[in-house]
Amino acid sequence: MNNHKKIHNLVVGGVIAALYVALTYAQEAIFPTTATMAVQFRLSEALTILSLFTPAAIPGLTVGCFIANFVALGALPMDVVLGSFASFLACLMMYKLRKICFKGIPFLSLLMPAVFNGIIIGLEIEIFFIEGPFHFTSFLIQGGLVALGELVVLFTAGLLLTKIIKNKNLEKYLFSI
Repeated sequence: MNNHKKIHNLVVGGVIAALYVALTYAQEAIFPTTATMAVQFRLSEALTILSLFTPAAIPGLTVGCFIANFVALGALPMDVVLGSFASFLACLMMYKLRKICFKGIPFLSLLMPAVFNGIIIGLEIEIFFIEGPFHFTSFLIQGGLVALGELVVLFTAGLLLTKIIKNKNLEKYLFSI
């Protein structure tokens, strides 16, 4: 990879990270707890859709989630790490599955944030925030609530963002050199 492309990817990733943090912070300021509760509808998660267009979105969204959780939301250290890890895995898999579409919609990719956040954050909630012994049913409920929030955001705002990028042919201007 030449230096120009490396710098381009670094800039694109940085802009995506900044957008993620700004959207999360703005949402939390306007609608408190909608970006922090177990059933969260974090609008910034719609940006994970950018993983379909550029690999630069993977580190950008991971860093954005880390900063948003750490700075903007003041989350616990384990949530900063686990949430960022879940975002990384989700975005990586979204990128790898991006070409698998049904009627032009990358359904499998869109499921990845729900799957990874549902499992990882669901386990985190059940293990660290629910008192008493681990209960698989409770984990399924916690993980399901996290996944539900992800699915709603991705299948509404995420698909809308994808449609805008594709219809306006923005991907060649935004993400390629």
